[in-house]
Amino acid sequence: MRKTDVSQVVLGNLVQAIVILQKSRDFACLMPEVRVNVVNAIPGAKSVKEVAAIEGRITIVRGYPFAAGLPTWGASDHMARLILEVRKYSPGINAGINFKCDEQIIRVAKKYALERKLAFGKIDRTVEPEKVMIKDGGSMPWKIKYLVEHYGAVPELFYEGEGWGKEPLFVAVGGSAIEVVAMAIEIAGRCRKAGYLTQH
Repeated sequence: MRKTDVSQVVLGNLVQAIVILQKSRDFACLMPEVRVNVVNAIPGAKSVKEVAAIEGRITIVRGYPFAAGLPTWGASDHMARLILEVRKYSPGINAGINFKCDEQIIRVAKKYALERKLAFGKIDRTVEPEKVMIKDGGSMPWKIKYLVEHYGAVPELFYEGEGWGKEPLFVAVGGSAIEVVAMAIEIAGRCRKAGYLTQH
């Protein structure tokens, strides 16, 4: 398959994933302050420009997730760099989504991962070296290496605790945008059933 054809497949997958996400009212309870993005890289991606994401991120409008812009190549920096770093250890990972993290969501997500036989992990940012924190872009390689060193591989579902000026966040990674969105929606549904609701 030509690279242009692969790119169209990846964009199509991301569009489908966003359509599914925008129908999930439950997902409102997982919306973090920094908002959400879903990214999907082409196989073999080496740069941010080879990772598609939602321009302007995803927010909540009238109780439902809403994509502020269209899926675009190079539209994400943080999540795109995360996927590129993950792919150095797990080449089969192409996509990711971030969402809110707190103690109740951690409990729900951990149980979900156990039932689905997914690897679950935590990044402890309190042990992040200062020389890493002050280096521009230095945290991402450190965070992913931390996961590999502590869990043997990058878990499909992981979160990072609070860091200096950083909001705690969950990340789900997988083979495609549809796959990671499905994980996030299922976790959101379990949060709702557990009585955890957030007003937006």
